[in-house]
Amino acid sequence: MDRLKNKIALITGAGTGVGRACMKLFAGEGAKVSGVSRTQANLDETLSFVKANGGQGIVVAADLASAEGAEKAVADTLRTFGRIDVLVNCAGVGFSWLEKSPGSMGTVDETTPEKWREVMAINLDSMFHMCRLVIPHMKQQRSGSIVTVTSISGFQGLPLGHTYTAAKAGAINLTRSLAVTYCNHGIRANCIAPGYIDTPMTASVIAMFDNPDTADRLCPMKRAGTPEEMALACLYFASDESTYCQGSVLVVDGGTTARQ
Repeated sequence: MDRLKNKIALITGAGTGVGRACMKLFAGEGAKVSGVSRTQANLDETLSFVKANGGQGIVVAADLASAEGAEKAVADTLRTFGRIDVLVNCAGVGFSWLEKSPGSMGTVDETTPEKWREVMAINLDSMFHMCRLVIPHMKQQRSGSIVTVTSISGFQGLPLGHTYTAAKAGAINLTRSLAVTYCNHGIRANCIAPGYIDTPMTASVIAMFDNPDTADRLCPMKRAGTPEEMALACLYFASDESTYCQGSVLVVDGGTTARQ
């Protein structure tokens, strides 16, 4: 308890999945939390969980694929809490995005420039927009932790989702670049690389684990991870328990990449 006492944490993708789990966990660890996503109803539900457990926070409905949306998120957080100690970049889309945006998770030769820009904007540009705005404040206060949720797909090839994998690879290396650039300003930048996680983002493919043979091929632990398990990994990087971690990529995948 209290691993984030007196900290202000800005968490993107807070409406569902890992972002929501981070909101609940971080608030329980003493942080005041600011959650951002595009859908107000999801955010309101997340905030109700935070407050029901005695936590403090706000939510901001904004599209972080645009600079304007990121500016709103950061401005509202600073207006309410006065500082930002932790930035968690969880905003993103995965294979379930196909339901809303057909053609967004295909191969390069099946992906239009419009779909490429769309997925890149949500999965990578959002990280850029948030870091660009938050880092100057962290530099001024000489402290801060940036945690980004990437994917093992950022260093593995996939037969589909080429834009998704490229964006996740970009997020991993941007994390490393932030780490070496802003280390002397008291800012740490690290990321987690989840494997298969049972969230709305993977709803269209997570049923693969229902087949025992398929589950065994996908993951030695024969199950998907939970948002709460990913939030615990994010908490480690957000807290002072990880003060010597800089540019680290923590794989949290149940052993999926260990046997490849």
